[in-house]
Amino acid sequence: MIALLTALQIFVLNRITLFGKFTPVLYPVFVMFYPFFRNRYVFLGLSFLLGLTIDAFLGTWGINAFATTIVAYFRTIIFRTSTDTSTDFFSFQSLQWSQFLFFILSSIFFHQLVVQLLEFFKLSRFFEVFFNILATSLISFVFILIYALALKIKQKV
Repeated sequence: MIALLTALQIFVLNRITLFGKFTPVLYPVFVMFYPFFRNRYVFLGLSFLLGLTIDAFLGTWGINAFATTIVAYFRTIIFRTSTDTSTDFFSFQSLQWSQFLFFILSSIFFHQLVVQLLEFFKLSRFFEVFFNILATSLISFVFILIYALALKIKQKV
């Protein structure tokens, strides 16, 4: 799964530029849809390696590794706040579609916030960076939604 997402991101999606500036990001779906009750340390390690592999091909010096690991670390909190779930049992099957979509959007927005702030942030460019975060998040959301629908993630995980 990680190898496929990495190859798809590097060799296909990174060659797509929408509106002359925005590249869709799909590889964080690994973090979003990794089963909740597996070994947390293995999950964090795999998330770091995924981001580091993307960084190696893009030459971004650990930005994607950091962002992917941060999203992985806070995934349970993102899930609980975006879905209003207070139970200890997490399942995408039990979510309403609006909650599922909000979880995806929240996760990708948080990921892009970390990436863009580390890569481009200057106080003088605040609005430009914020617009880039919003645009990239929305474009990536569409690609992730297509991926989730094609693989029927909501029904499986």
